[in-house]
Amino acid sequence: MDTPSASFAPLVPGTLGMVLVGSSVSVSHALVDAPLFTAQAVRYAAATAILLLLARLAGTRPVRPRGREWLWLAGLAVTGLVLFNVAVVRGVAHAEPAVIAVAVASVPVVLGVLGPLLERRAPSRQVLLAAPVVVAGAVLVEGTGRTDAAGVAWAALALGCEAAFTLLAVPVLGRHTPWGVSVHASWLGAVLFAVLGVTREGSTAAGELTRAQWAAVGYLALLVTAVAFVLWYSTVRTVGAGRAGLLTGIAPLAAAAAGTATGTGVPGPSVWLGIAVVIGGLAGGLRASRAHRAGDSVDAAPRTAPSSTSARSR
Repeated sequence: MDTPSASFAPLVPGTLGMVLVGSSVSVSHALVDAPLFTAQAVRYAAATAILLLLARLAGTRPVRPRGREWLWLAGLAVTGLVLFNVAVVRGVAHAEPAVIAVAVASVPVVLGVLGPLLERRAPSRQVLLAAPVVVAGAVLVEGTGRTDAAGVAWAALALGCEAAFTLLAVPVLGRHTPWGVSVHASWLGAVLFAVLGVTREGSTAAGELTRAQWAAVGYLALLVTAVAFVLWYSTVRTVGAGRAGLLTGIAPLAAAAAGTATGTGVPGPSVWLGIAVVIGGLAGGLRASRAHRAGDSVDAAPRTAPSSTSARSR
């Protein structure tokens, strides 16, 4: 029988990944005035190179997608990388950033329901009960803000794209592993952003990036893309999308902590209350049940989903 520490061990990579994602909020501010598509193209191209190097050092080699796998991976890149970034940038023009953040914080509910279905399992009652608690805590941390109809639409798109980043990986994780999914998502994202960059910003837009913006792109490429992607997909593959989805509630906590560390302000009472609520929800939802400790880890891992002949995972 597994010990509590052992049952939480598979969650550590995903937790670290969400900490990196949350801490990136402060870094991303440096790119507000940068050519968006070009900066993202450089980010994902650099991340691809880093991932290939790290994969070789880890003794693994990404395999070529086949059949339907191209659709899953292309869909992941289009929604989880390109449309998500566009939705966030366009959304903040119509809504306060907190509105977009709160929408994205609702991801645990979506993953708690749809993730297990993609993995051919029934949604966990434990996760379904914990997901709204995590969302409520994230709302308290991030607050609410002013918006209009367009802002709501962009927020909804951001939510869908954030969920797609995990869900569309589920059918291909089995054959491609977290390394392969991360590599293919990154190079596809780089190509898509490069096309948008050249057509919308010009072929020389990269020359407009300042030294600080290059540093921000480097941070995002190494830690928030190359490292965080592999960490996140490793946990999804091990414990399933539904249970891993609760960890997205850690991102706003990391963002609040990073904001404090960088001097943007000490969290107020509602933020501290939200942190407590998120921690409570995570503790309840991530606590391994007796069945899981007895050997349900195989069921929690995504089943191989349809590729050209069968199926895939996160």
